[in-house]
Amino acid sequence: MNYIFYFLIVISIVAGAVNGKLDDVVNAILSGAELSVKVAFSLIGIMGFWLGMMKIAEKCGLIEFISKLIKPITKRLFTDIPEDSPAVGDIAMSFTANAFGLSNAATPIGIKAMEEMQKHNKDKSSASDSMCMFLAMNTAGFQLIPATVIAVLVSIGYKNPTSIIAPTLLVTSIAFVSAIVFAKLFKKLWKPQIDNGGEE
Repeated sequence: MNYIFYFLIVISIVAGAVNGKLDDVVNAILSGAELSVKVAFSLIGIMGFWLGMMKIAEKCGLIEFISKLIKPITKRLFTDIPEDSPAVGDIAMSFTANAFGLSNAATPIGIKAMEEMQKHNKDKSSASDSMCMFLAMNTAGFQLIPATVIAVLVSIGYKNPTSIIAPTLLVTSIAFVSAIVFAKLFKKLWKPQIDNGGEE
């Protein structure tokens, strides 16, 4: 990826020099660097706020309540995880973080959920069905409020940043449902090979 960006920068400078627009290229680089710093600082505030909200929700028992609420769903989707497993709570927290557009917060929670699911995995050398399902659902990234995207739009001066909520909800809902359907489908189609000492 570094080589790609380096290549793009070099091509931009060469093209600017050839066309007599080198000053514009330099100004664009400087203004882009300044904007990236502003966006980064604006994201710190919104991420800090929502991460704090997540911590409060965890302390006051809201996450536990959500875990119990979605237990019938997790029981059907994650069939090889016991109902009392800590993985259920981690899955709930991960989905909650994603729902509020906090993908950065959802990542470490998702890793913790994977670690818990690995404890119930019979074949330690490969991912379980539940792990594959969770990865597919987490990657789809269902979002009710795309907080990170809204923060970026606010930082660049977009006039109506909340207009992104409806299309984001639609697209992520379709992606989320598609992830579940395809994970279930491939679970039925894919038959893992059983190692019998070289015999089939």
